[in-house]
Amino acid sequence: MQDTETIFSFSDLALSPSLLQAIREIGYETPSPIQAASIPPLLEGHDLLGQAQTGTGKTAAFALPILNNIDTSRREPQALVLTPTRELALQVAEAFQSYARHLPDFHILPIYGGQGMDTQLRQLRRGVHVIVGTPGRVMDHMRRGTLSLAGLTTLVLDEADEMLKMGFIDDVEWILEQSPPERQIALFSATLPEVIRKVARRHLRDPKEAKIENKTVTVEAISQRYWPVTGTNKLDALTRILEVEDFDAMLIFVRTKIATEELAEKLEARGYSAGALNGDMSQALREKTVERLKKKSLDIVVATDVAARGLDVDRISHVVNYDIPYDTEAYIHRIGRTGRAGRKGHAILFVAPRERRMLGAIEKATRHRIREMHLPTREDIAERRVEQFKELVMNTLEAEELSFYREFVQKLGKEQNLAPLDIASALTFLAQKDRPLIPVEKFTQSDHHDDGRDNRRRAERTERPDRGERPERFDRGERSDRGGERRERPPREFDASGTLYRIEVGRNDGVAPKDIVGAIANESGISGKSIGHIKIYDDFCTVGLPADIPQQTLKRMERIFIMGKPINITLWTGDPPPATYAKRRTYPPKREEE
Repeated sequence: MQDTETIFSFSDLALSPSLLQAIREIGYETPSPIQAASIPPLLEGHDLLGQAQTGTGKTAAFALPILNNIDTSRREPQALVLTPTRELALQVAEAFQSYARHLPDFHILPIYGGQGMDTQLRQLRRGVHVIVGTPGRVMDHMRRGTLSLAGLTTLVLDEADEMLKMGFIDDVEWILEQSPPERQIALFSATLPEVIRKVARRHLRDPKEAKIENKTVTVEAISQRYWPVTGTNKLDALTRILEVEDFDAMLIFVRTKIATEELAEKLEARGYSAGALNGDMSQALREKTVERLKKKSLDIVVATDVAARGLDVDRISHVVNYDIPYDTEAYIHRIGRTGRAGRKGHAILFVAPRERRMLGAIEKATRHRIREMHLPTREDIAERRVEQFKELVMNTLEAEELSFYREFVQKLGKEQNLAPLDIASALTFLAQKDRPLIPVEKFTQSDHHDDGRDNRRRAERTERPDRGERPERFDRGERSDRGGERRERPPREFDASGTLYRIEVGRNDGVAPKDIVGAIANESGISGKSIGHIKIYDDFCTVGLPADIPQQTLKRMERIFIMGKPINITLWTGDPPPATYAKRRTYPPKREEE
C-alpha cells in the first residue's frame, strides 16, 4: 500500500482521468489526511476501518474509490452507503454527483423516510449504480423486493457511532447479513465504542485502519458569523451584506472556476469593483488581479480554494464563504486570509439547511461558536447609505475649494427664485440617482420591523440592476384589494417559441416554483425572466426554457440538485400535459417517519 506521507496531490493516487478532472474543477488540491489514508487501500480492494470526525473530507475518501471502480454498463446497485439521517444521505448523494460529473450515464439515488415511495420505486426500476440511504428505508425496500443487493461490491457505513446512538445498529447488522459475502466494507466512525468494534470484527475481513486525530485551531482575531440560506437568493443576500458591511477588501469563496467568473460579473453589474481568481487564469493574470487588490483598484475577489492558496493581502478585512467548503481544513485556510498584521478580521458563512452538520464540524474545529447573522433590512441599507453620503459631504467641505460652486448656487437661486435648500435637495438627488438614499426596491411588510429574526417569514427582495435576475412568480393566487378574497391569476399558455422540459422532482418532494427558478438561474446562468411556465405534479415538474439553450448549458443543468434530488432534466416529447393534472393535489402527502 502507498505510504500516505508520499501523497502530495490527487494525481499521486490511482484515480481515473475523469475523476481527477472533476477534482480539479471542484478545487481540491491536496488530499486530506483521511483521504490519503483511505483511498489507496479501498482502491486495492481492502476493507477499511476509518476513524475521523465530520468535516475531515471522509465522503471523498470512500466516494472516489467507489466511482473509480463503478461499471456504468451494469444498471444495478453496486455500492450502498448507509447514513444515520436523511440530511447526510442527501449531502453524500450530492457529493457523489459532483465527483461523477464526467462519468457518463452514472446514476445515484438517495432513499430515506419522508420521501414519496413512488419516486424511489421509479428510479430503482430505471436502474441506479449507487444507493445512499438511511437504514430503515433501505430495509423497507429490501423486504419489499424492490432493492436487491445481489450485485453489490462495496458497502459503506458512514458515521456508524451516530447510527448506534439513534438505535439503528440492529438494522445495520441485518443489512450487512443480507449483503453478498465477498463485498468490500468501509466503516467510518468518529468514535469506536465496543459495539461498533464488534460489528467491525464480525463483518470486516482483515481491515486496514485509518485513524485521524481531530485537530482544533483557534481563530480569536476573526469574528465569525453565518447566515442560514432560506427565503432569499444568495446573490441578493450577498448584495445586502455588501451594502452595510464596512469592508476594505473582501475575498469571496465559491466552489468552481465557472462560479468565480459568473459571480464577479454579477457583482460588477451591481456597481462593485470585483474580479475573479481561479486556476484557469494564466499566472500573469492571477498576479495582476492580486496586484490590483493590493493597490486598491479592486475591492472584491471571487476565488476558488486552489487559486487563493498563499494569498497574502493585508487589506482583506472580510472573507465570505458563499459556498460552504467541503471540509473544516479548507474553511480554516479560507478565513486565514483575513485578520492579518494584527487587524481584526471578519468571516461570513452561507449555510443551507442540509449543511448544518458541516457548520457544527467547523465550530468544533475552530473551538469557536459561530453566531447567526440576520440580513440587513431596507431600513438598515437606507441608514447606511445616508451615513456614507453625510461623510462624503463633510469630507468634500473640508478638502475641496468650493467658492465657485457657492457662487453658482447663489446665482441659480436668484435667477430662478429658488431657496438654497431646494437646490441642495435637487443636487443630492442627482448625486445619488444611481444609488438612492432610500432603496427603491419593494419589501414585504415583515421586512420593516422583524429585525431579520424570522427568515422563513420573509419574502425579501434586494435592489436588482440586472432585471433578469428577478424570478417570476408562478401559479400563485393573489388577494384582491377588496374584502381579502383570493382571486386566481389566469394560467399562462405554454410558449410555443420555447421548449418544454421535464425534471424529476415534484409536489411529493415539497418543491415550489421559486426553488426551481432559483436553482436553474443560479446553476445554469439562465435568467429568471427567461424561465417559462412551471407546472408541478406529484412526482415531476415541467418547465419552459428558451429554445436556443447551448448544449453546454444543458449538460451543466444535468448536475443540478433540487430538494436534494438530481433533477435529471429531459426534453418533454408530445403535447404539454394538461393543467388540471398539475392541480390534482393541493398539499404534499404527510411525511413518513424514518
